[in-house]
Amino acid sequence: MYDTNPPTTPRSRRAPRSAGRTALVVTAVLAVLLGTGVAGVAAFNMLGDDPAGPQTAPSAAGSASADPSPTGEPEPKVISLSATGDIVMGNAPGRLPANGGKGFFNSVKKALAADLVMGNLEEPLTDDTGTSKCGANSTRCHQFRAPPSYAAHLKEAGFELLNQANNHGYDYGKAGYENTQEALEKYDLQHTGAPNQITVVDVEGVKVAVAGFSSYVWSNSLVDISSAKKVIQKAATMADLVVVQVHMGGEGSEKTRVRPGTEMFLGENRGDPIKFSHSMIDAGADLVVGHGPHVMRALEFYKGRLIAYSLGNFAGGEGTLSNNGRLGWGAVLKVSLTAEGEWSGGQLISTYMNGAGKPTMDSERRAAGLVQDLCKSDFPKTGARVAADGKITPPAAAS
Repeated sequence: MYDTNPPTTPRSRRAPRSAGRTALVVTAVLAVLLGTGVAGVAAFNMLGDDPAGPQTAPSAAGSASADPSPTGEPEPKVISLSATGDIVMGNAPGRLPANGGKGFFNSVKKALAADLVMGNLEEPLTDDTGTSKCGANSTRCHQFRAPPSYAAHLKEAGFELLNQANNHGYDYGKAGYENTQEALEKYDLQHTGAPNQITVVDVEGVKVAVAGFSSYVWSNSLVDISSAKKVIQKAATMADLVVVQVHMGGEGSEKTRVRPGTEMFLGENRGDPIKFSHSMIDAGADLVVGHGPHVMRALEFYKGRLIAYSLGNFAGGEGTLSNNGRLGWGAVLKVSLTAEGEWSGGQLISTYMNGAGKPTMDSERRAAGLVQDLCKSDFPKTGARVAADGKITPPAAAS
C-alpha cells in the first residue's frame, strides 16, 4: 500500500531547483489495492491478430531479481510500462460496438500486458447529463460518450490507469467528467489528469507517479510550463519514477512532423511539444507519453529519458475516429525502466483500427515504419532508433 512518505533518497537530478519554495499540501484522496502488477495506488491533490507473434515485446522485466551481478552489486529493479494513444470505444446512444462492446480489445490484449498499463481515454463514460459541448447547430464539433459499464472492457483488456487530460474529457460537463471517474473506480481502474492531480501507484515495489496535461482548464496546463514543472517537481518527491501523460499538438493526417514552436489547432493553443517535454524531464519526469494529433509522431531521447510525441489513434469504435490512411495507425509503447529511471529496453508494437474501429495487431508494422522515418527526419541526433520489429534503442548521441 502506498504511504505518504517520499523516497528517502531522491535522485540527485531531482533536487529542488530553487531554495525556500513553499511546500505543497498533499492530501490523499484514494487508496485501492489492485490484484495484478499494481500493488497499491493513491491520487493526490496539491496546493495482427496474434499478439504472441514477432511484434510482442520481450517478457516484462518487472520481476527482475536482486541477485548479485558479476561485480557483486545487486541487479537494479526493473519494471515494464505500456501506453497507448487515443481510445474511443463508441458514441452513445447510436454508435456503439456490437455485443455491447464485449471483446473490443481482444486482438491487442496480450500486447498491452505490462507491470503498469496506461491509456488515454478520449471520451467520458457517462449517461447523458443534459450538458454537452456541441450545440444543436454546431459544425466541426465532435463529442463522445460511452456507457459507464464500458469501463469493464478497459479492465478486461488489462488497463490499470487512464488519462482524462484531453479535449473530450468535459464533453458532457463536470457531471460527465466525475461520472467517468466513478465508472473507472468501480472497476478498480485509476485515473489522472485533473488540475494538480498526481496519481501514485506501487508497481512491483516501485512507486510510479503519473500526471496528465492538456491545454484545457479541467487538466494540468500544457501551456503554463512554469506551473507544469511544479507538478512534476512535486511528483518527483512522491515516487521513484514520474510519467507524464500529455495531449498536445495539432490534429490531422498531415501532422506527423514535430518542429520547435507552438502548435495551434482551430484557434486553440495546443502547446509547444518539444519545449514542454524537455521542461518536464528537466523537472524530474522519466517518461513522456504524448497523444492528440491522431497520428504517430517521432520518439526522442532527452537526457536519457524517452519522449513519445504522439502514439496515434488506438481505438475509434464505430467510426468515431477516422481510420483513413495513417489516421488508422496506432501503437502500444512498451518501456522497461529501472527504479532510478534508467532505460532498460523498449518496443513499439504496431496496431491499426479495423473497419469497426477496434484496435488490431498490424502484421505490416506500419506505425513502427513511419516512426522510424520520423525519428531520422525530425531528430537526427536525438531520435530513437526503431528497428523493423519495433525495438527501441537510444542513439549514441542522445543528450
